[in-house]
Amino acid sequence: MHAPSARTVVLPIGSDTDLPRVRQQVRQTAADLGFGLVAQTKLVTAASELARNTLVHGGGGHAEITPLDDEHARGLRLSFVDSGPGIRDLEAAMTDGYTTGGGLGLGLSGSKRLVREFVLDSRPGEGTTVTITDWVTTGPPARSTGAA
Repeated sequence: MHAPSARTVVLPIGSDTDLPRVRQQVRQTAADLGFGLVAQTKLVTAASELARNTLVHGGGGHAEITPLDDEHARGLRLSFVDSGPGIRDLEAAMTDGYTTGGGLGLGLSGSKRLVREFVLDSRPGEGTTVTITDWVTTGPPARSTGAA
């Protein structure tokens, strides 16, 4: 897991009343970074799904909202962290229609389709962290390997 930066906003996810706060903070941060309305909506939709998963399947946790802004790119990284039961079958969990909670089974796979970067880290008995990142610009430049 990564340590949140000084600019990271950490919001608790412990009840249904926390979910609108997470959505509002994601939308405001995305707007401040220059994301257009469609991109904001995609980020808020993904964040809403992942925050609900954190609450329902992970027993609660927190969201980390980190603006990314340097001379090359502007973006937004969102991490949803819980210390719940974890996901036993990651491949199945990422399959459209897979659900353990009676929903449509589109939370993880749908969220992945809405953003450019998606990382799922889960261990049974240790919890789950889902980190998504999207960019206003095309993303950070490719790093040179130093080989010519």
